[in-house]
Amino acid sequence: MTRTFNPESYGKLLAEYQPKIITTDAENEQAIALALTLEHRPNRTPEEEMLLQLLVTLIEQFEETHYPILQGTPNSMLLHLMDARDTTTEALAEVIGSLEIALQIVNGRTITKTQAEALADYFNVDISLFT
Repeated sequence: MTRTFNPESYGKLLAEYQPKIITTDAENEQAIALALTLEHRPNRTPEEEMLLQLLVTLIEQFEETHYPILQGTPNSMLLHLMDARDTTTEALAEVIGSLEIALQIVNGRTITKTQAEALADYFNVDISLFT
């Protein structure tokens, strides 16, 4: 049995919860709490599903504006992977082929395409992290 969307029922939900553009952390927390409640509700109605989608959109919009995810540089990504996997510069030198170049890269030197390929293979990640 497929349930159909009921505009009157949806209007009542909108009137009850009054979703709006989120402008503060407190409003964001309230929207998240409501979204979680709806998300975990068994047998959500089509109207509740629509409200949940609206809330998620509003939350994402707020968080993208207020908490942007900064894109890392190839060198910062390398340093992160080295730290996460406890990789030494000496181990990196074996991948790159030179301790001197490995030290330069760790200190900010631009990573070449060949080096990026070797690093991507070594760390088993996409080459785009290093280019």
